[in-house]
Amino acid sequence: MGISYDGDGDRCHAVDENGELLDGDILLAIFSKYLKAQGKLKKDTVVATVMSNLGLNKFGKAQGLILKQTKVGDRYVLEEMLKNDYNLGGEQSGHIILLDHNPTGDGILTSIMLIQILLKNKTELSKLKQIMKIYPQVLINAKVNNDKKESYKQDEEIQEAISKIEEEFRDNGRVLIRPSGTESLVRVMIEGENQDYITQKAKILVELIEKKLQ
Repeated sequence: MGISYDGDGDRCHAVDENGELLDGDILLAIFSKYLKAQGKLKKDTVVATVMSNLGLNKFGKAQGLILKQTKVGDRYVLEEMLKNDYNLGGEQSGHIILLDHNPTGDGILTSIMLIQILLKNKTELSKLKQIMKIYPQVLINAKVNNDKKESYKQDEEIQEAISKIEEEFRDNGRVLIRPSGTESLVRVMIEGENQDYITQKAKILVELIEKKLQ
C-alpha cells in the first residue's frame, strides 16, 4: 500500500496494492464500519460535507449509520462534531477528524488508523476499498455576475432544469449547486452512474446558469 500527505500533513490519501486511490470518503466508510463494530462510533453518526460522494450516503444507509453533511470546509465538520458530540468526520480531500484522539485532521493519525484496521482484518487494502461504491462526479464552474451568484435559487427555469435532472436520477445521482465564496462563479457538481452522461448534463446546466445570471 501507499500513503500520501499534503504539505502540512493534515490530510491523507492511500493507494492499494493495485495503485487504486482511496480518498477521504472511502476512509470515512472504512473507519465508521470499524468503529461501529467496536461500539465506539458515537451516535452511529459520520459527519461529512455536501461534496462527499453519493456512495458514502448509500453506504451509511446500508450500514444503519447517520450521515450528517455540512458546508465545505473542515472547520464546519469540526463545528458540527463538537456541537453534537460526534467523534468521526471528514472530507473527500482526506482531512479526517478522529475526535477521540485529536481535535483536528492529522494525516499520520489517519494512516495509523487505516493500518490498524488492515492488520486486524488480515486483508488487502483493495478488499477494504470495496466497502463502498464510488459514483462518478463532475464539477464545472459557471461564470456569472458577482451580484447574481445567489439568484439561481429564485430562477424558475434553472430550478426546473435541476429538478428534471434529479427526477431522472432518482436515488442514483444528484445535483449540487454552490456559489463560490471568493469568485464570480457558481459551481455545478453532478453525480451519477455514467461519467459522459453527467458531464453532458453539467455542461447544459452551466450554459443555462451563465445565460441567466450574467
